[in-house]
Amino acid sequence: MGNLKTKELDKIGYTGDALKSLAINAVARHYKHSNKADVMALLTAVRDNPAAYTADDRLQKIAEAFIEAEAEPALKTFKLMDEPAPIKIYGADEIEEIAKKQMTLALSLPISIRGALMPDAHSGYGLPIGGVLATRNAVIPYGVGMDIGCRMALTIIDADEKFMKRYDHQIKQAIGKWTHFGMEGSLPVPQDHEVLDSPLFNETPLLKKLRGKAEQQLGTSGGGNHFVEFGAIELAQNNATGLPAKTYMALLTHSGSRGLGANIARHYTQVAMNTCKLPREAQPLAWLDLDTEAGQEYWLSMTLAGNYAKACHDRIHSNLLKSLGLKTLCKIENHHNFAWKDKLADGTEAIIHRKGATPAHVGELGIIPGSMATPAYLVMGKGNADALYSASHGAGRAMSRHDARGSTTKSAMKKMLAGADVTLIDGSIEENPAAYKDIELVMNAQTELVAIQGKFWPRIVRMNKE
Repeated sequence: MGNLKTKELDKIGYTGDALKSLAINAVARHYKHSNKADVMALLTAVRDNPAAYTADDRLQKIAEAFIEAEAEPALKTFKLMDEPAPIKIYGADEIEEIAKKQMTLALSLPISIRGALMPDAHSGYGLPIGGVLATRNAVIPYGVGMDIGCRMALTIIDADEKFMKRYDHQIKQAIGKWTHFGMEGSLPVPQDHEVLDSPLFNETPLLKKLRGKAEQQLGTSGGGNHFVEFGAIELAQNNATGLPAKTYMALLTHSGSRGLGANIARHYTQVAMNTCKLPREAQPLAWLDLDTEAGQEYWLSMTLAGNYAKACHDRIHSNLLKSLGLKTLCKIENHHNFAWKDKLADGTEAIIHRKGATPAHVGELGIIPGSMATPAYLVMGKGNADALYSASHGAGRAMSRHDARGSTTKSAMKKMLAGADVTLIDGSIEENPAAYKDIELVMNAQTELVAIQGKFWPRIVRMNKE
């Protein structure tokens, strides 16, 4: 037969230079003596039923190219709504305008139902930190954040402040041995947890590949504002823990899903951006429809990352308490970077994204930290529907990390911490207390959202090194 022309291939649906090249090469190699009509009929048959030709060495690559093309989700283009969905802002006077603008943009997505902005809010990528967004059957990877399942865990211990003073040296040794931050180094012995046996690790090629990293990093903490700290918690009268109202020793940790969550976030953010086209300023808010394969994959991956983040806290708390011979009286924990299926006040089913926000349904317990030198609060949710059953996740940054580095010196930070009766084992100037908003102002701005059950003061703190 004569040379196969690209126009002839166009007519039978062979679009794209790569596919045409595969067809021309296959015909030149294996069918150069065949009748053109027969060749065109064969190529059409491969197009219509590629799975039938994957075992044919001559046509395998063409068939696989068609199968891959069918598997790729189509790019859909969406416009923003003329009027953004409604929002409720708490502590508006202390929130920067850029965070409010980011939230308005998110509320202009055609999937958005309503939103809320917490009093610790500040600008982020995609949703602002402290942003809560309810959507229709869709999840926004950047609405959850890079550190999926970032969370707090508080263990109230059967000991008091006297123990901390008497065994100060042993506590510092235990923290030094059994905690690890950032990328380098490891714990003294390999860690184990039932999460590593989760069948979800076998659900996608990405999760299979990430299991080794998850095993390696189990029981460790990230960098930035993640911490491990021993301190004292004063419980209020008739508090929801059921414990008597007095002061206890406590262990408080803040960390997330490490490399597992970060890789999931990066992968599915790219998938979302490749399939959901938005105006340029809104592109980081690209979403995955939960009725699609990609949406379902992200949801199960997010769930696994959240379980893994919990497992990391479990190991940190277990290792530290065991090494010090301490017993747990009560443990409280909560995610603050996650998405949940929930119902709004009017019964509408929604996906509620909390990017730096604490779940606060009626009676739900959570922890809202301040800084390394200011109190954290144990709180109980009031189920405020306008806030989408949420509260702040901390004091919130008053300075960027860059500005915080130039705002003080190491010696000045040491004086600040000494004045608050805090010993810092490792930490960065980026996390100095002045880099954060006043936690008392933040708490005063959300009295409609949570009721305080206890107040925790840090005493011995470890964070990522400078």
